[in-house]
Amino acid sequence: MLLPEEFKARMKNLLGSEYGTFIEAFENKSAVRALRVNTLKITQEEFRGCADFPLSPLAFCENGYIFSEEKVGGHPLHHAGAFYVQDPGAMCSVAAISHVIRPHMRVLDLCAAPGGKSSQLLTYLESGCLLANEIDKKRSRVLRSNLERMGAARATVTSTDTATLADSFGAAFDLVVCDAPCSGEGMMRKYDEAVEEWSVENVLMCAERQREILDNAARCTAAGGYLLYSTCTFSLEENEMTVDAFLCRHPDFSIVPVRDEARAATADGVNFEGHIHEMAECRRFYPHISEGEGQFLCLMRRDDSAEPFVPKAHNPKKKAKEKTASALSREELSCAEKFFAENIESSGHTFARVGETLMMADDLPRHPAEIFAGVAVGTVVKGRLEPHHHLFSALGKSFKRRICLKSDSPEAIAYLSGEVIDTDEKNGWCAVLIDGCPAGGGKIVDGKVKNHYPKGLRLIKQ
Repeated sequence: MLLPEEFKARMKNLLGSEYGTFIEAFENKSAVRALRVNTLKITQEEFRGCADFPLSPLAFCENGYIFSEEKVGGHPLHHAGAFYVQDPGAMCSVAAISHVIRPHMRVLDLCAAPGGKSSQLLTYLESGCLLANEIDKKRSRVLRSNLERMGAARATVTSTDTATLADSFGAAFDLVVCDAPCSGEGMMRKYDEAVEEWSVENVLMCAERQREILDNAARCTAAGGYLLYSTCTFSLEENEMTVDAFLCRHPDFSIVPVRDEARAATADGVNFEGHIHEMAECRRFYPHISEGEGQFLCLMRRDDSAEPFVPKAHNPKKKAKEKTASALSREELSCAEKFFAENIESSGHTFARVGETLMMADDLPRHPAEIFAGVAVGTVVKGRLEPHHHLFSALGKSFKRRICLKSDSPEAIAYLSGEVIDTDEKNGWCAVLIDGCPAGGGKIVDGKVKNHYPKGLRLIKQ
């Protein structure tokens, strides 16, 4: 890896006497691989009991582990959503603020793809909800796919710009997470393109964009609420300088400390020349201090007495159109209720429609730019409900018929490869669980499970 000389000079100026150990780790040590156990589907104890590869726990994230398995993406437990492959620095951002997250919170993840922080946030929200937004349409589909695999049931996914969300919701969220697009300096050890695309001009361009996104994030933060700002870069312009300027523009926000475990794994923020606010409580994740790639994070709190940002009034014609677009027909509602009564030990849900897909959207924020809200239930075809993969992933443990497989069994590999498997269960729709984690579903017909695992997700046998 050949790092740009100007980048190295900037880092030397930033780190001073620590530069030698930093550059040694950055240039001569390999990027580590880590995962986070998805406690929406499995406990840590259960995961450690069935994972067949070595795990080394991360001190700052109770569900995080370093691993060395090469083909973990094809592991049955990965297919079942038992874990999410995530850089230690990235998972540190949310773990660092877990002390302020409450189960009932309304949370907004403004720049959410590919879904690591969103799925991590959901593990704390028992009765709360998450709105995960990604402006890029292609990346928003990746976000949706990852949340489906992780069994998310309390999330709405949207694809729009941050200003539109602020206009629509106002200060409606107890916690706003802004993992802003950045120059990616912290990922240079991991991705060659981060090195190739680096320039000071790009750093400054990213900082300008982050300024706008943060201002919109402030408009979405409730009085007394929290705003987490993070990047995967080292530059002062995108980190402390951006935070300092934000606090000058928004004096009703102030920096608050993160958890002690995260402090121990990170360096203090940098008080640059001309700074107005104390930056030490910002945190910098360096590869020469902790295993993982570069990350910056800063937790801020909005004053309790702050003036609320009020959402803009909707156009009445547009509002009527939105209502029509999300309403279910009698046939659709009847099919959904019939399917639940016959197959799932669950009731009292609120159904809506996004496009042609029926959704289980219980008390979740809704928006015209949503891709899905809650759980994708399925589509009505010829008077019957064809269930969606997301329904099995999120509610698999509530299905009346469950096929339980071990991750190291031939049956698990066969199912994930799209094959028919045998069962003694009675006819009807069933969920397929791998080591207790809902992986997908199928339809039992005369002792055979007709595979409903999506073709695009299936294992390719060697």
